[in-house]
Amino acid sequence: MNFTAIDFETATASRASACAVGIVTVENGKIIEEFHTLIKPPNNEYNWRNTQVHGITRNDTQNAQTFAAVYPEIKKRLQGKVIVAHNESFDRSVLKNTMVDHQLDYADLNISDRWECTMKLCKANDKYPSGKLNECCMVDNIELKHHEALSDARACAALYLIR
Repeated sequence: MNFTAIDFETATASRASACAVGIVTVENGKIIEEFHTLIKPPNNEYNWRNTQVHGITRNDTQNAQTFAAVYPEIKKRLQGKVIVAHNESFDRSVLKNTMVDHQLDYADLNISDRWECTMKLCKANDKYPSGKLNECCMVDNIELKHHEALSDARACAALYLIR
């Protein structure tokens, strides 16, 4: 089983305000690579509600690279792969909207317009009380620091592997 799991955190309600990304590459059912970085969002602007969720502040990203600078690392991990996310519509829209803001073409990634979604898989299985990542991880005893991008991507990969 080969795929790449991804998770974004955003600085504001804008889907173009990525402030962190976690990416986990799985080959033959095993994690072979992990990537995490903070991203300086537009104007390094944050909404307090978002910070309350993930704990990332403008001080954390003041000297971080922009999405455009980080994009080559993201591209080499996603290009041509099966992509998995826990709430795929959210993470896919963050990637697409942030790419648009930086004049980058989503088609260059050669990935599907729809990704695999572990939230949908969990919701479809009666063993899970909900589709929430933290609740799904509790059921399967998967370690999770919820809303930390790399931990969320790792957990998503683990859920997808046991589906």
